[in-house]
Amino acid sequence: MKKIKELYQHSLLELTVTRNVVLCGLLAALAIVLGMVASISVGPYVRIGFSGLPNRIVEFLFGPAAGCLFGGALDILKYVIKPDGPYFFGFTLSAMLSGIIYGSIFYRKPVTVKRILLAEFLIKLLINCILNTLWLNMLYGQAFFALLPLRMLKNAIMLPIDSFILYFALTFARKLTAHLGFLPAGAAAGNRS
Repeated sequence: MKKIKELYQHSLLELTVTRNVVLCGLLAALAIVLGMVASISVGPYVRIGFSGLPNRIVEFLFGPAAGCLFGGALDILKYVIKPDGPYFFGFTLSAMLSGIIYGSIFYRKPVTVKRILLAEFLIKLLINCILNTLWLNMLYGQAFFALLPLRMLKNAIMLPIDSFILYFALTFARKLTAHLGFLPAGAAAGNRS
C-alpha cells in the first residue's frame, strides 16, 4: 500500500515541474490534431485512430495520477473543440481510468513487450469492451450484447497492432525525452527504478 501511495505522490509531483506541464500541453495539442485528422469511424460505435498515443506518452513519463488528470481534461477539451454527439461523463471516466491503468503499468518501468501487451489487453477488455460498451448502451439505448461482438472483434484485431505501435512510440519517447533532459521528479536524487 505504501508503494502505491508513493507512486501516486511521485506522479503528482511530475505536474509541479514547469517543463513537464509544457510537454503535457504540447502532447494535448498533438492528441487533438491526431483526433481530427487521423481517426476513422467504422460504423457509429467503432472508431480507429492514433489520438491516444500522446496520452500513453504522458502516462509513461509522468505516471498514473498525471495520466488520469491529463486523460480526463483532454477528453473534455476534445469534446468542447469538436462535439461528437452528446457529452457523457462515462467516456471521461474511461479516459481517466485508462490513465491510471497505463500509468501504473508503465511509469518508472522499462518498456517491454510483455508489459505493453498486459496494459493493452486490460484496457481493451475492461475499458473498451466492457465500460465503453456500457456507456454506449446507456447513452443510445443499444443492447449491450448487440454492441459487444463487433467491439470485441475490433479490439482483438487491434491488440497486436496497437501493441506494436505503442512499443515503438514509447521506446522513441524514452530516448527523445532523455536526450532533451526531461527527468521525472525525484530522478536526480536516485529515486528512478
